[in-house]
Amino acid sequence: MPEETIHEEKRSRTRQALATYFRRIARALGRGEPVPVDDAGTVTVDPTAEPDVEVELEREDGTVQFEVEMEFEESETEVDEDAAASNASFELYADSADQHRWRLIHDNGNIIADGSEGYADKRDARSGIESVQRNAPGAHVVDVSRDEEAPDDGGSDATFELYADSADQFRWRLRHDNGNIVADGGQGYASKQKAKQGLRSVKTNAPGAAVEETNG
Repeated sequence: MPEETIHEEKRSRTRQALATYFRRIARALGRGEPVPVDDAGTVTVDPTAEPDVEVELEREDGTVQFEVEMEFEESETEVDEDAAASNASFELYADSADQHRWRLIHDNGNIIADGSEGYADKRDARSGIESVQRNAPGAHVVDVSRDEEAPDDGGSDATFELYADSADQFRWRLRHDNGNIVADGGQGYASKQKAKQGLRSVKTNAPGAAVEETNG
């Protein structure tokens, strides 16, 4: 049978992002769960219990390549190319001031996240959505009211912050390492536990959510 490439991507990653990616793979292997191939988990592979592993470090033409390769029998392996079925979708729309905005709507009709600002350019709004899809799954969660700080290792390029507003409602926001708030819950919750449930829904549903343009 000829070779078939099921999924391939190449891009630069920070050391922290790499640590998060490999940590997700290690966790899935340790639990005996399907292993995420891409960041969003839209492609997974469920390998055999003892795959063959090849580790190779090469130097050629001024570059160094560090490769880790696992090999397993296809008959004993399950590949899912549509693994991250989301129960939500992103709506991209223009508000009354002709600013482009987005919101993440669960299939039950609830808005579970929205952007913290409007954008003059639709492409910037789409970039905001992509940032949430990329960073939400691996983002650490910290309780600002307890002065918690995100660990230095693991995580993504953003952090979920839990906090209480002036009305003693619990809220969350997703803050990028550059200081920008890229998403928030859009509402307050009576309990901190409910706020945590809300952000967990974003962690689960944002990566595979479709993006649809609407009229607002």
